[in-house]
Amino acid sequence: MDEQGILQRIKSLVDEERELREKAESAPPGPDHAPNRARLERLEQDLDQCWDLLRQRRAKKQYGENPNEASVRPAQQVEGYNG
Repeated sequence: MDEQGILQRIKSLVDEERELREKAESAPPGPDHAPNRARLERLEQDLDQCWDLLRQRRAKKQYGENPNEASVRPAQQVEGYNG
């Protein structure tokens, strides 16, 4: 995926995240929120992976390497960077 593709994916994920958060704020609390919470967690992981991939690509390009060699890292690994 090239940089534009990654940025489009990030925008799509952010839009979906915003929509789910708005729905969660307006809905009464209850067990129906479990699927949305799970989806929000997955969206956050996907966003972290996309940002990580974008940073990898930009770093490779900056140092004269091939940005296409950057790859998506496992969510657990990327999540560990943010903690």
